[in-house]
Amino acid sequence: MDDDVVILRLVRESLMSLMTCVVETTPNPEYAFELILKKSFDLLIFDFSMPGIDGAVLYGLVSKLYTIKPPHTHPLPPLILMTGHGAQKRAQELLREPGVHGLLAKPFSIERLVEKVSEVLA
Repeated sequence: MDDDVVILRLVRESLMSLMTCVVETTPNPEYAFELILKKSFDLLIFDFSMPGIDGAVLYGLVSKLYTIKPPHTHPLPPLILMTGHGAQKRAQELLREPGVHGLLAKPFSIERLVEKVSEVLA
């Protein structure tokens, strides 16, 4: 999930073609939350900074949902955060949260994206 549709398309097309996986994208955090309620995911990739509900808040909501009443039989999917503000204090704090498996600093290369996703899913 990212508020920049160009980045969303780049991530979706890259992962689908290079890793042959199914990828859902949306620029809308509320819709992302609905998708997580309806479908099982192996990995979540959220933008850290977005207007309204940012990636950190959204992951906090998803984490609480899985703690209270998991919507699926699968455990909470791991999270990769995309950010242009990797040095920001809140981004660094979030890296210490259970389930958060790293930051992808923008701009990132397709190779770095695939490498990070492969690492988390391994």
